[in-house]
Amino acid sequence: MPTSPEIRSVEILAWRAGALAKIQSDALAHEEPLEIRVRGRSVAVTMRSPGHDEELAAGFLLTEGVLRLAGDVVEIAHCRQDEAANDQNLLNVFLSPSVEVNLERLSRHVFASSSCGLCGKASIEAVHQHFPPVESQLVMATQTLLAFPKRLRAGQETFQQTGGLHAAAVFDQDGRLIVLREDVGRHNAVDKVIGWGFLGRQWPFERHALMVSGRASFEIMQKALAAKIPVVCAVSAPSSLAVEFARESGQTLVGFLRGDSFNIYSHPERIADAKSRKIAKGSLARRSRRQTS
Repeated sequence: MPTSPEIRSVEILAWRAGALAKIQSDALAHEEPLEIRVRGRSVAVTMRSPGHDEELAAGFLLTEGVLRLAGDVVEIAHCRQDEAANDQNLLNVFLSPSVEVNLERLSRHVFASSSCGLCGKASIEAVHQHFPPVESQLVMATQTLLAFPKRLRAGQETFQQTGGLHAAAVFDQDGRLIVLREDVGRHNAVDKVIGWGFLGRQWPFERHALMVSGRASFEIMQKALAAKIPVVCAVSAPSSLAVEFARESGQTLVGFLRGDSFNIYSHPERIADAKSRKIAKGSLARRSRRQTS
């Protein structure tokens, strides 16, 4: 029986131990489209797991450069029109009259594709026009990072039932879990945790780390920068452009964080070992400057 809006139950035929078993119920990650409208105009349609839709919309608009301050949002509400009174897949975002937004350029990949040209360097420069590099003095202990995956998995209640959702979580400097969200879309999960902070006036996350259950992409790094997150950790690998972006954006990027090991791809000075204190920049910093010069 489903226990949340993120889960749907279906009947299946199960093949077990070389034979067809009886019909049984299986829990699936629920996936539905969500249309986000700003000032009555559709600006994005994303496939998401229902739940925390207001956070998703706020996080998306913040990371696309539309929102800057909590007062920019007057209200976020599902459609109230008579013909769509029960439509939970249409969300209206009402902005303050003082907020200027170019609806023509606003799209799901406004920075990653439509406004950035065909070059990774141009993509990074386009993002930096809206969000400057991080200048956080945050330092996190290696043991704090190593505890993230277990704490992330422990909070993935829907994943434990379906095995079909991504997760994103924000941790503070001491490793305390601040917020965790699950979604069928990796980027949606990140938007939700950022939107939670924005709507709850706990944004920006200047002394926090973001942990994602999959890989670290350019878009995830861009979203983290919009929220001023200095440390981004991923269970899996980063892309090459994510690493380049992190190095030029002042972000510490950690990949393959699992078990008792991880890789540091940029700005290692924010990671501290219990014995040697900060991990020295050393040749990694010098290589980074050579590669981006």
